[in-house]
Amino acid sequence: MSVQEYLDKHMLSRKIEDAVNAAVRAKTPDPVLFISNHMKKAVSSVITKVKARQILDSRGIPTVEVELYTNKGVFRASVPCGDSTGMYEAVELRDGDKGTYLGNAVTKAVKNINEKISEALVGMDPTVQLQIDQAMIDLDKTEKKSELGANAILAVSIAACRAGAAEKEVPLYKHIADLSGKTNAILPVPAFTVISGGKHSGNSLPVQDIMILPTGAVRFEEALQMGSETYHHLKAVITEKYGANGCNVGEDGGFVPDISRQVLPLCLTIFVFHIIDQCTLPLTPVREGLDIVREAIGRTGYNDKIKIGIGVAATEFCIGTKYDLEFKSPNKSGQNFKSGEDMIQMYKELCNDYPIASIEDPFDKEDWEHSKRFCGLGLCQVVGDDLLMSNPKRIERAIHESTCNSLLLKINQIGTVTEAVDVVKMAKEAHWGVVVSQRFGETNDCFIADLAVALGAGQIKAGAPCRGERVAKYNQ
Repeated sequence: MSVQEYLDKHMLSRKIEDAVNAAVRAKTPDPVLFISNHMKKAVSSVITKVKARQILDSRGIPTVEVELYTNKGVFRASVPCGDSTGMYEAVELRDGDKGTYLGNAVTKAVKNINEKISEALVGMDPTVQLQIDQAMIDLDKTEKKSELGANAILAVSIAACRAGAAEKEVPLYKHIADLSGKTNAILPVPAFTVISGGKHSGNSLPVQDIMILPTGAVRFEEALQMGSETYHHLKAVITEKYGANGCNVGEDGGFVPDISRQVLPLCLTIFVFHIIDQCTLPLTPVREGLDIVREAIGRTGYNDKIKIGIGVAATEFCIGTKYDLEFKSPNKSGQNFKSGEDMIQMYKELCNDYPIASIEDPFDKEDWEHSKRFCGLGLCQVVGDDLLMSNPKRIERAIHESTCNSLLLKINQIGTVTEAVDVVKMAKEAHWGVVVSQRFGETNDCFIADLAVALGAGQIKAGAPCRGERVAKYNQ
């Protein structure tokens, strides 16, 4: 093709003339810069290169970061990592060489991006998110994205989404809202982790985390203030009752007080409280954790505006059909197992005694029967995490069987922006709640904040109002 033929094909002479005329009309002091910017807008953006690298997440474990290039700029994304991968979720691709990062390196995923995904996407319009995501799914050819790696695919998907927003010259959340067909963005209620337990902490609290939800806040700014103030009051409560060491924080910023060691003043205080309250239940680690959170809320004066949430992660302590709430206790008897019915009764009593608005994974991921029975009581929001794993088939089953009434969305469990949008639509159509969630291995990428707003999720769980990779989401 000759130069003249190239110019004619792309109508460059006409576009340059239009740019010059626009500069004249605008009476710009810098016509060269004006014409350059005008030409950028006149030319549709395409993906020109995708470059990946290995970085570390908040736990010091490798993850994938991507820079996606278009003729409008460079757009970066990094992906979070879960503590473990369930059998129903998309697969993170790791090298497996125990001599390098204990087997957790992601150089294979990085290579797949640089050599395979980049080649497939170069030349594509970044605004067509569905086509970009589908191209990667087709390239992978596996159900769980195990060939290229869900971590590789998701990093590129998020970077492309940012490039698409830039091409349309709109904020990221508006672009995602357009992709989902939503018109009204909604700021979510933050679910702040304030106490960490489960297998992520060294205390005897069996549940994974205790959260606070400022449901009475009028604006997100007010909710953030409530969360921060309560968090710092809780720090004071823990210092008084457990000592300064109790204020160490877990992977997502929640405090990890030594709940297993009950000092005398705390025992007496709670004993008297329960007698006055005519509660016949003995003090347990769960109640002990809830008590100190409630005390912290009381010190803020936000009693009527803050609810409590519990992330149980019951799969972690389910043995067969029984639940071992003492699985972390140094003095466990090995005989104090609870049945599904016992667990339902325990949750009923907790909901009666504390302002609990939400419980995540109250039962094992395969205990559909008891989850359905508890959800049917209508005592609180029942969130499916391990139960669902953001998997469309399991979400469809849970909707059909009324097993829970809210989805915990973890985008790396599904692998692309498009698929995340689709499962949220499923949940919304079933009149479920949606909680957009962090992972334990996070980065400073705050994509999930824009995602939560764009999809009208209503709730976001990004950890404590502490640690940079958690606060980045709330600040966004």
